[in-house]
Amino acid sequence: PLLPAGRACLSHAEPRGRDGRSGEEEEEEGCYQLYPGHIPTSPLQKALLAAGSAFMALYDPYRHDMVAVLGETTGCLALPNLRDKMKHHPEGYRILQERPRIRLSTLDMARLQGLPDGSLGREYVRFLEDNKVSPDTRMPPKFVDDEELAYVIQRYREVHDLMHTLLGMPTNMLGEVVVKWFEAIQTGLPMCVLGAAFGPIRLSARKLRVLATELVPWAIRSGRNASCILNFYYEQRWEQPVACLREEIGIFPPPAVQV
Repeated sequence: PLLPAGRACLSHAEPRGRDGRSGEEEEEEGCYQLYPGHIPTSPLQKALLAAGSAFMALYDPYRHDMVAVLGETTGCLALPNLRDKMKHHPEGYRILQERPRIRLSTLDMARLQGLPDGSLGREYVRFLEDNKVSPDTRMPPKFVDDEELAYVIQRYREVHDLMHTLLGMPTNMLGEVVVKWFEAIQTGLPMCVLGAAFGPIRLSARKLRVLATELVPWAIRSGRNASCILNFYYEQRWEQPVACLREEIGIFPPPAVQV
């Protein structure tokens, strides 16, 4: 019988262990691991993981591990749509083929620090330093049952800090909510929609007013106007001014409000 793309099952000719089952079958009946770290799960298991991770993510929005699990277990419709957008775009297709990674091991930090102020590379490093974050904290996918889609969500995670840089948003709760509104419009990932909808409950009345009147309308307009954010090979655009890249993508300049 035909299998979903990216899945491979054992034939009956596979060597068996002493108990009559192969090692892979002990992990999931008849199926291989699709990529390092992959954990095969049934639809019911995914639903339970999604419910539990959603609860924990709402309880503690800084539980990035739970946010990651929620994104993987609820992205069954959004991830193929993002992958198709990449496949039908020259730059996005090249990213899918070359599979670049944004990690400290792949970044020349000294070179990026030496770029002119206002360039993508310099402002990205400034964002990392000012907010004390690292690209290496992005978790690898585990529960996506398609190897190519696993890369798509990995790519989304690794460009998240670049979205903060382009949108001019810090990593405090207000900044994260604004980025989630933009990403929800851009990606359709339920995890982003949930963060955009429920993140504001922890904000003060003043910040809620700024969010509702200034930041959310701008994030929604930018999200609708922008080209797919996964179709840009950011690693080859470090020298490009942030303002020029915003214009190319279709992101409107951030409102002049303190976040």
